[in-house]
Amino acid sequence: MNIALIGYGRIAREIEKVAISRKHSIGLIIDQDNLEDLNSANLEKIDVAIEFSVPTAALSNIEFCLKENIPVVSGTTGWLNDFDKAASAAQGSNTAFLYASNFSIGVNIMFYLNSKLSELMINRPYYRPFIEEIHHKKKLDAPSGTALSLAKGIIDQHEAIKGWEVMDTEPDESFGSDKIPVRSKRMGEIPGTHQVSWISELDIISLRHEARGRKGFALGAILAAEFIPGKRGVLTMKDMLGF
Repeated sequence: MNIALIGYGRIAREIEKVAISRKHSIGLIIDQDNLEDLNSANLEKIDVAIEFSVPTAALSNIEFCLKENIPVVSGTTGWLNDFDKAASAAQGSNTAFLYASNFSIGVNIMFYLNSKLSELMINRPYYRPFIEEIHHKKKLDAPSGTALSLAKGIIDQHEAIKGWEVMDTEPDESFGSDKIPVRSKRMGEIPGTHQVSWISELDIISLRHEARGRKGFALGAILAAEFIPGKRGVLTMKDMLGF
């Protein structure tokens, strides 16, 4: 495949390495210094766009590529208030759009397990959920998109949980609430750690994913890019992984 990278930060550079190792080519790189190069002529020989830019640019990047019938894989977080607009653009095109808050295969397995565990807790109100995420100090959004996806996975399955809230301290079994406490930490160069805990007076049940580097995110994005050509509409990592 001939891939366009839209956004050229640390994840995109890792995606580039993985793409080349899998015999793909990078036909276009768009960063803040050459935004005008995202145009129809430069997309003519592109098979798929991988979009990891910034929240303020994500929607316009996605809409433009879809208008040009270029399938888009996007991992930009912090812009999801406009997700329905991107979905509408995908539905009105002849190609597909796949968004994930996290492309790590391990994290997406965690998403699946998180939903299943939430189902088990519906009739066990003595357990209450708590989410903690840790990222590098340069990460802009807090809570992370992955943490919010984990929260949504709980809320969708557990009728007694109505939302989430930011919490700076660690809760105990007495924090009874219909909202999930979410704690975010920013430190060092940590690529990403996420933990969902269900806390009771007797014990704690936890799901934890700790990234050992950025290669896992990059590989997942490339696998999504390999999956999406020929598809139409709005897709998710669950479609790709067959959950």
